[in-house]
Amino acid sequence: MLIGGFQSTTLLDYPGHLACTVFTQGCNFRCPFCQNGSLVLPEKFETSFSEEDILARIRKRTGIYEGVCVSGGEPTNQPDLAEFLKKIKDMGLLVKLDSNGTRPEVLKQLYEESLIDMIAMDIKAAPAQFAEVCGLTEGTAEKLLAKSSESIEFIMNCGIEYEFRTTLVKGLHDINQTEELAMQISNAKAYFLQSYTDSDLIINKLNGNTQQFESFSEDELNKILVTVRNHVPNAELRGID
Repeated sequence: MLIGGFQSTTLLDYPGHLACTVFTQGCNFRCPFCQNGSLVLPEKFETSFSEEDILARIRKRTGIYEGVCVSGGEPTNQPDLAEFLKKIKDMGLLVKLDSNGTRPEVLKQLYEESLIDMIAMDIKAAPAQFAEVCGLTEGTAEKLLAKSSESIEFIMNCGIEYEFRTTLVKGLHDINQTEELAMQISNAKAYFLQSYTDSDLIINKLNGNTQQFESFSEDELNKILVTVRNHVPNAELRGID
């Protein structure tokens, strides 16, 4: 496992559970607004943690932790992800996996082997904006969008606990596009809209791109939420002060 970060305690990353978060390195997306550029861009990788060290840290607190969130980057790109999760499950802990959904075959394998208890999948954009929002060529975007759709169908029908989420960025998303986006997950049990937050680790900034991104106002987000709820009645805003 390529591990680039570890958060020892979180009450947010695994809703309803006291957990820690493991951040893997590497991703097949290049979302220009991504806040985890140092986990996505190989040339920007900083600290790496050994798998043994991370497992030792988790093992020491098995009496405290209820679960572990594995995020990234994109964890499903890690060839030894299943082996890593098995070691966590052997400690008696729950596992939540954060994913962009582009490797449905991995999600299915992990589910069939009872290695995950919850999946959080990012829904990036409506099909027409998918390439731009994910920083992909049109050809690659078309293939990965199909994979994403396969993951959505699997997640919504396999019976596992799940949530979908979208980070909204002014200039990349708008009300109409977000409604089209929501149609992909119609009647999902849990869907959260999150506001873009600027930082020095945004991929565009790390790449020296001068393009600036903005956040929607709370009023704008609530208007988007009303539209989204036409298709996902349970949709909510998350992380809005």
